[in-house]
Amino acid sequence: MLTWILLVPAIAAAVTLSSRRAAPSITLATSLIVFILSWAAAAQVEQGTVLQSFYGGLTLDAFSAVYLVLVAFVGVTAALYSIGYLPAHYSEQEGASPRYRAYWPLYNLFMMSMLAVPLLANLAVVWIAIELTTVFSAFLVAYEDRTTALEAAWKYVALTSMGAMIALFGVLVLYYAVHDAGQPVTWPGLIAAAPYLKPALLSVSFVLWLVGFGTKAGLVPMHTWLPDAHSQAPASICGLLSGVEVSGALYMLLRIHPALLRNPGVLHPQAWYLVAGLLSVAAAAFLLLQVHDFKRLFAYSTIEHMGVILTACGLGANAHELGTVYQFFAHAFTKSFCFYVAGLATIVYGTQEIAAVRGLLHRSPVVGWALLLGGLAIAGAPPFALFISEFQIVATGFAAGEYVATGLLTALLVLAFVAILYQIGRIVFGEPAPTEAEAHAKLPATSLAAVGIAFVPMFVFGFYVPPPLLSLLRQAATLLGGTA
Repeated sequence: MLTWILLVPAIAAAVTLSSRRAAPSITLATSLIVFILSWAAAAQVEQGTVLQSFYGGLTLDAFSAVYLVLVAFVGVTAALYSIGYLPAHYSEQEGASPRYRAYWPLYNLFMMSMLAVPLLANLAVVWIAIELTTVFSAFLVAYEDRTTALEAAWKYVALTSMGAMIALFGVLVLYYAVHDAGQPVTWPGLIAAAPYLKPALLSVSFVLWLVGFGTKAGLVPMHTWLPDAHSQAPASICGLLSGVEVSGALYMLLRIHPALLRNPGVLHPQAWYLVAGLLSVAAAAFLLLQVHDFKRLFAYSTIEHMGVILTACGLGANAHELGTVYQFFAHAFTKSFCFYVAGLATIVYGTQEIAAVRGLLHRSPVVGWALLLGGLAIAGAPPFALFISEFQIVATGFAAGEYVATGLLTALLVLAFVAILYQIGRIVFGEPAPTEAEAHAKLPATSLAAVGIAFVPMFVFGFYVPPPLLSLLRQAATLLGGTA
């Protein structure tokens, strides 16, 4: 089953390369197949089974199953959204045309590389998969073939590649340390070897991971590529980039956390997560106040949430607290929803500039209400899923006696909440220009359907989580807390 999860998008990439007319349907069908397979695999893991395939080269435990399902789900909604969005958006731009022959094969290869991250067992091979996500997504960031898009893609590749080299040194140091301890260089092997690793090697490796993978995750101060890439890529790709791709790098930082906890010689591992996380939340919160592009608004929100997840890990993961995993989980479908709606708003107005978009609720009520709900959800308002995770994180922090860090996080969350709703309010409720014409763009049905599908978990999981899914999330939280 695990092997087919990777083979299906690979086959789809080959088929769509030679079949332009059928490429959208093939991609959507294969995305659905991958989601079904991923969900079936996650259901087996929830029952206490660690799945393996390809002679142990592919492994799926609780936390990797959570990430796998997220990638597969967002992959389905992004494929459905793309079918209508590409021709609707780019036909409005003079000289631009949807390059389906390039888009769909790259989309499938991008999906395959992201799906490989939670499935691969060997740490060095996981690093390769993360690099492949950069390679394939860079072409999609530059899809419009405009100067600004090309610049954003080059900046994305340059900065994340430098981070990747730093992360590679960290992987090699850890590879040596784990191999020297007589364990296989896999996630279970790392946990088993952790108490016996030399603290200096483990600490150096973690710092290199924090800088290297932190660059790909958009942590401050290595974040500068992220707003550019996410403002220039098609909205469907932004949903994948912000929703699940940057989480792949954060996935690596979260998975090394239990090894740090189990090694008595590593000093204050929680402090590293708290400092890195709070720095990113603080910078993003202030950047949200002055942003002028609503796709960049959601990009800065991604930086904020990556910081919140790291901070949550520092506050409560060692107590098997659910907030870290739930924030990781809820952010994926919430952020993809926001970018999908931002793409529709761009179709309606033909611009991403906040100053030029006023009275969206009047001009396009469906998009206006969706953007308002997305803004409330990503800001952490009830009854949406991110409210639950952020409430749990803050409650756990205060319960653990981390009053300073938790108080600072709470203040920054309030600031980000105000900033996001201030910007969204200007767009949705602002007074439209007197000469502004009524909406003439027809919103694509498949894109509206994708928005509706993405809305369901964002809303429902704010007050109800099915018992099997909740069990899987709790198992994942236990893994982050240092239990093998």
